[in-house]
Amino acid sequence: MTTAYAQLDAWIDQHFDEQVRFLQELVRVPTDTPPGNNAPHAERTAQLLKGFGLEARAFPVPAQEVKAAGLESITNLIVRREYGAGKTIALNAHGDVVPPGEGWTHDPYGGTVVDGQMYGRATAVSKSDFSSFTFAVRALESLKAPLKGAVELHFTYDEEFGGEMGPGWLLQHGHTKPDLMIAAGFSYQVVTAHNGCLQMEVTVQGEMAHAAIPDSGTDALQGAVHILEALYALNAEYKKTSSQVEGITHPYLNVGQISGGTNTNVVPGKVVFKLDRRMIPEENPAEVEASIRQTIAQAAASFAPPRGGQALNVDVRRMLLAHAMKPLPGNQPLVAAIQKHGQALFGEPIPAVGTPLYTDVRLYVERDIPGVIYGAGPRTVRESHAKRADERLDLEDLRRATKVVARTLLDLLS
Repeated sequence: MTTAYAQLDAWIDQHFDEQVRFLQELVRVPTDTPPGNNAPHAERTAQLLKGFGLEARAFPVPAQEVKAAGLESITNLIVRREYGAGKTIALNAHGDVVPPGEGWTHDPYGGTVVDGQMYGRATAVSKSDFSSFTFAVRALESLKAPLKGAVELHFTYDEEFGGEMGPGWLLQHGHTKPDLMIAAGFSYQVVTAHNGCLQMEVTVQGEMAHAAIPDSGTDALQGAVHILEALYALNAEYKKTSSQVEGITHPYLNVGQISGGTNTNVVPGKVVFKLDRRMIPEENPAEVEASIRQTIAQAAASFAPPRGGQALNVDVRRMLLAHAMKPLPGNQPLVAAIQKHGQALFGEPIPAVGTPLYTDVRLYVERDIPGVIYGAGPRTVRESHAKRADERLDLEDLRRATKVVARTLLDLLS
């Protein structure tokens, strides 16, 4: 096998400039979500893959389902490569990304390379792994060695909104059922568990009034602040609970968006805020949601409106429920192979840990498909600038991660 590993490494080195150009082409097609018009990127990806002799089967999600999810268009792709009887290993990466925002010093859609780093939205998360996974498969097939099983490339477009229209849709409709899977991640650790996520929209309805006579209405903003104080007190309690999973600390709650009011001289009649609750793997999502709803209801009931004013009316809507990813026993061959080759190629141990993020890998694990998170990227999300200005990828991480994945596939399919 040592000779085969060397051949894989050599092929990837010889084709690395081509791999970098492939990633640049992917970065240059925007996939900002929202608004979520992702079908054009899937079409471009399929064209590029066809140039490598890889036929991608396109799975457009019906327009009404996409719009109901708050997006504009989604076409998911599956490339299936069959080598004989055996297990199917899926390699999943998502193409949808948050909009670039302000503060960039390089074109967010340029794929510019400076000092060995490529800049652009999704260079690190996770168009980089469209590239690493594609070229790992090409390297594997260049050996022309006898293999058992199959590899599937899953390139999907709904991770930012939870994944249900991406891998969730493919799995639900029976378009794929792999035995093992690797999802896009970073190069210096293999992730075997992650947090769950509950997102909720809270609408606080009071009664508008003229600012000159504020007691003639019920201030929805004051009511919202009262509720928020109760939620932040709950958040302080969360920090007293610790996860037993390495890499994950404690549950927490964040209020990320607030809107409301009609004008400066009007007592606001309605305020809407959106919260994000990260759940450690040990928590029960139903209990977490019930607790938050109870806290909100109790706070709303204890808010005192002006004499004669109407009470607050509060509506709570669940936007997203993403379950935590928990390690399945069958993931051990993936973990062992990635750790072995990661240490050989990066020159340091590759720990198996959890992450406080949530991903669409959980959708595979919920269906008893063992999976891990591993791919091209730095040690931390902060280092990658993912979801911030000047997202970037060290191209040597891309090169070495591609080799790790190619070697891992060879081990599992030989």
